[in-house]
Amino acid sequence: MGVFSRLSDIVNSNINSMLDKAEEPEKIVRLIIQEMEDTLVEVRSRAARAIADRKEVERRQADFSIRAKEWESKAELAIAKGRDDLAKGAIAAKRKALEMAELLDGELTAIQETIGKSNDDLEKLQSKLKEAKTKQRSLELRRHAASDSVRINRHVYDARIDDALARFDRYERKIDELEAEAESWTMGRPKTLDQEFSELESEDAVNEELETLKQRIAERVGR
Repeated sequence: MGVFSRLSDIVNSNINSMLDKAEEPEKIVRLIIQEMEDTLVEVRSRAARAIADRKEVERRQADFSIRAKEWESKAELAIAKGRDDLAKGAIAAKRKALEMAELLDGELTAIQETIGKSNDDLEKLQSKLKEAKTKQRSLELRRHAASDSVRINRHVYDARIDDALARFDRYERKIDELEAEAESWTMGRPKTLDQEFSELESEDAVNEELETLKQRIAERVGR
């Protein structure tokens, strides 16, 4: 079953409102796009027929114009030959041809109006179709984002991950305890020669930085 009943329904439709009320908006927007594309084909076919009709009428009108000129030439020939009776017949035929050409003017005007209306309809349809396709892409992006969010949250809040993290914390705690135990074995032992020299070097560096800082302060005060 179609979403729209006629072209004006498509042109005047509020796609956002329709989708907001729909239980399955993605399905509805697909139906909307399909019906719009089908209608677009129909309107283009109508326009093509009108253009073909215009060409045919223009061709017939040109033929009547040519006939009118031919009958006028024949009337002139008949007059020149003293055949007024034939001249009158030619003039009557000429007038009939011109009358037919004039009648076709009205037909051309009607056809041109149909072509203009089809062009307006095509522009409006294409605009609505673009709007519907934009909405479809928006719905697809939202669905993919929601699916990704569900998948990520399922992993984030999975109890198995919590258990794994808890085990990792316990493992880290055991490493801390082993490192502390190793460090405790060095407590209370006399310092090695390397440690003694390292402390002397560290003390020299501290004293040097202290003297530098004192000198900087003294220079600042003396200014």
